[in-house]
Amino acid sequence: MTARIALVTGVVGGIGAAIAARLARDGAKVIVSDLAGAALDSAADRLGLSAVAADLGDPASVHQMVQQITTDHGAPDILVNAAGGVCNQVGTPLEQVDADAWHRIFAVNVDASLYLSQALVPAMKTTGWGRIVTISSGAGLRPSLTGIHAYTAAKHALVGLTKQLSLELGQHGITVNSIAPGFILSNPATQRQWDAYGPEGQAQLINRIHTRKLGTAEDIAAAAAFLTGAEAGWISGQILSVDGGIT
Repeated sequence: MTARIALVTGVVGGIGAAIAARLARDGAKVIVSDLAGAALDSAADRLGLSAVAADLGDPASVHQMVQQITTDHGAPDILVNAAGGVCNQVGTPLEQVDADAWHRIFAVNVDASLYLSQALVPAMKTTGWGRIVTISSGAGLRPSLTGIHAYTAAKHALVGLTKQLSLELGQHGITVNSIAPGFILSNPATQRQWDAYGPEGQAQLINRIHTRKLGTAEDIAAAAAFLTGAEAGWISGQILSVDGGIT
C-alpha cells in the first residue's frame, strides 16, 4: 500500500473518515474530499490528511479536483467513493416525491461515482492497476428503512453501475466492487433515524441482525482496506454486505 495513492470522498461522514484513516494507517498516501467548507477542513485536520474540495455531482468540479490532486500528489490508483446519503430528506408518500429532491439524491449517490471513475480511470489504465470501491447500502439490495424512494432507487443504480464498470475495466487490471453497509450510526442523519425508531423500533432492528448489534464505521473501513489491497486482485463486480447478517 505504500506505493498507492488513494482518493477517499465523503469524509465529513463517519464512514468516509474511517476509511481514509484506515488506508492511511495501512500505508497509502490518502487525499480526502467533500464539499468545500469548515466541515471538510475540520475532518482533514482530524485525519491529518490533505484535502481537495469538490462538488461531486458536477463533472467539471470533479475533473478540476482530479487534476489538482494529480499535480500535487500524483494520479490516484485507488478510489473509495463514500459520498452519498439522503441529502437531509425524509420518507414521503409516492404522490409527494419531489423531482428536484429525487435528482439531488441521484447526483450525490450515483452521478458522483460515474464522474469520479471517468476522471480517474485513464491513469489507472495506463499503469494497468486500479481499485474502485463504491459505498452502496442494504437499500441497494432491498427496500430502504428510510422510506425514501430516490435513495433506494439510487443505491440500486449504484450497484448496477458497479457491476457494469467491473465488466468494462477488469481487463485493464482495475477491480470495481461495492460495500453495502447495514445500519451504522455514522452521521447526524443516521442518528436522527435511529432516534425516530424509539426503543421498540430499535429493539426490532437489532433483533433482525444476526450478530444482535450495530456495526461501526471501522467495520466498513476494514472491508474497504481488503477490497483495495493486493489480495483482492481477483475479486471484482461484487457487492459485499457488511451488516452483521440481516433477516
